Order: sequence, then structure tokens, then C-alpha cells
Amino acid sequence: MTNKYLLKAWDFLSSFQLTIISLALLMVLVVLCTLAQVPLGTYGAVNMYMRSVFVWWGPEGSTWIIPVFPGGTLVGLVLTLNLLASTVKRLQFSWGKAGLWLVHLGLILLVSGEFVSAALQVDDRMAIEQGQTVNFVESYRATELVLVDATDPNFDEVFAVPTTLLEKKSAVNLPGSPITLNVKRFFPNAELMNRNPTDPPSIATMGVGPSVRIEERAVVSADNDVNNTSVLFEPVAAGRSYGVWLASIALGAPQSFTHEGHTYVMSIRPTRHYLPYALTLKKFSHDKYPGTDIPKNFSSLVQISNPSKGEARDVLIYMNQPLRYEGRTFYQASFGKGDTLSILQVVENPGWLLPYVSCVLVTIGLLVHFAIMLRRSLKRRQEKLS
Repeated sequence: MTNKYLLKAWDFLSSFQLTIISLALLMVLVVLCTLAQVPLGTYGAVNMYMRSVFVWWGPEGSTWIIPVFPGGTLVGLVLTLNLLASTVKRLQFSWGKAGLWLVHLGLILLVSGEFVSAALQVDDRMAIEQGQTVNFVESYRATELVLVDATDPNFDEVFAVPTTLLEKKSAVNLPGSPITLNVKRFFPNAELMNRNPTDPPSIATMGVGPSVRIEERAVVSADNDVNNTSVLFEPVAAGRSYGVWLASIALGAPQSFTHEGHTYVMSIRPTRHYLPYALTLKKFSHDKYPGTDIPKNFSSLVQISNPSKGEARDVLIYMNQPLRYEGRTFYQASFGKGDTLSILQVVENPGWLLPYVSCVLVTIGLLVHFAIMLRRSLKRRQEKLS
């Protein structure tokens, strides 16, 4: 009885019906994801529909949600298993089927490549002004609370805490420093306003916090919207409290306190990833069509400095011509500050070659299959003539 059900499950997993169902579900997900980009933005829509196991729904204002549709991750996984099962079941291990094996292998690699990109791809940005040298990239959405020991004028010691950790813990130790952060309130997104005399007293006791009123807002995901991540926390060192401070990505001015002769500057900023090399923007060009304000081309002339390799060379980054270096790809994305600031999109994707390899395998597989079929056809024709 067990073998009977296993055989039925195997037949269904390798069936063409499951292939059609999976492809139909993917088409529906693509339509829903496209429509959702208007209210959610590209990032929010892709995460909700394409990079999730299930699409979740809940009544507005409610805290509970239920799965209402299979997500792209689940459908893609089922399609990958279906392709594997159908390949093993239907194709013989022979040279005559070599072309079809290559085609199926290429299709499986194409579908599984999306899983690799979804799991491992990291999208960051580098904002660099003309004449400036930068050795880090910043996240588009992730933020971190940083305490910078700025005592030494020639060297800053940075202690960074992801804000997601502040949301989960009430006390956070900073390894390598005597500081412990007692988290009082955390706001994934908040609006900061001037405090009115009739408002209740603030939790904050130091810095700008006592004069600021904080109102929590719903988290945003649209491409052009930014969450004003904010936190109320108390730095404690050697049993001494330094008051309750407000840190927010919406605050521009840094705040600081001094402990045993060390000055610590506090702020929330986009999460930084430091690089073993640096880029210097030598020139940014914003070309226009003659006599119009229509953009023709954006380009950044940068110098790569990599001391570990003894490398220092100039590279021109422009539209459709990115820089690929040390596993990252730098695209010309935007600009600002009167054409003196260049913003580069920085993508780290270990699986970026998989779609190309997949296309090559499918092409070779089709050529091999057609060549085998042509050879068989010519052989049969020759036998008839003889």
C-alpha cells in the first residue's frame, strides 16, 4: 500500500500537468507582483509575491494573517523538482538523448538560479562626491546604530549594532567597548515632531530627545520611501548611566557623551559594508543632447585603489557599462548636488553567471538534439535509396 502511494506521488511529481500548473501559478504571480508595484514598490512587491513561500493576507488593522496563495519560492521549488523528476523518468541515459539532457539541465539551472539570487544577492549603493575617496557601500534599507569613539583625531573606532537586534533585545553589549545599551523603545518607522507643552514627558533625558515628540508610523516599502528608524536607549558603562538618548535616521546632527576621557558619537545610519579597496571619483559627467535638457549619458570616472594587490587604475562607469570588480558590480544609478555627486548601485550576486550558463546549455542541447535527429533522418533516407 505504501509503495502504491509513493508511485502515485512520483507520477504526479513528474507529470506534465504539474508543469502546466506551476507555470500558470508563476504567470499569476508575475501579474500580481506587477500590479502590486504601484502601492508597494518593486522591493516590497517582489518580496511579497516572488521571494516568499506563501502570499499572506490579513484584514487591515488586524495583527493576524493567513496564507492565501503559493509564493514564488514554493512554486519555483516545485517546478524545479518537477523538471528533475520528469527528466529522470522520461529520458534514457543514452547518447541519443544527450541533447535533451542538456536542455533539461539548462532549464533546471535557470529555475534554481533564481533561488541562488534570492538567497545570496545583496543590493547596496555607494554615494561618492567628486574628489572623494570611499571604501564602503551602504544598504538601501537596513540600518544600524553606531557609537564612534572619536577621541583620537586620526582614527575612529566604530561600534555598530544592526537595528534589527535592537528590536529583539532590551540590553545590547558592544564587544570591545565598556558600553552597554539598554533599549527603552524601538520604532521601525516614526515621525519626529517638536514637542508641545501639553504633551506628556518624554522618555529621553539627554540630547535633542526631550524636545522631540515621536509618533510611530507603519513600515513603508515603496522604492522612494524611507523608514525613519528610531530608538530610545540608555548607554551604561561601569555601572553609570549616561541618560536616555534618542537616535533616529531622521536626525542630522550627531550627539555625543564622554566616558573616562573617551568621546562617543551616536547616530543611526544605513548599514555599511567596508571594502578591502577604495574608489575615488575623479569626474562625473552629465551629458545632454545639444540644445535640450534631455539626458544623453551619465558617467563616472573613478580610480580603483587596492593596496593588497598594488593596484591603482582608472575606470569609466556609464550606463550599460558597469564595473565588475572583486565579486561586485558597480552600476551608474543616479546623481545629485549639481552633478558633483555620483550614486552607484552595487550588486553582489554569486549566482550572476547561472542564467548565462543555462542559456548556453539549452542552446548547445538544442543544436546537439537537432544534429542527432538530422543524422538519423539522413541515415533513414540513405537506407531507403539503397
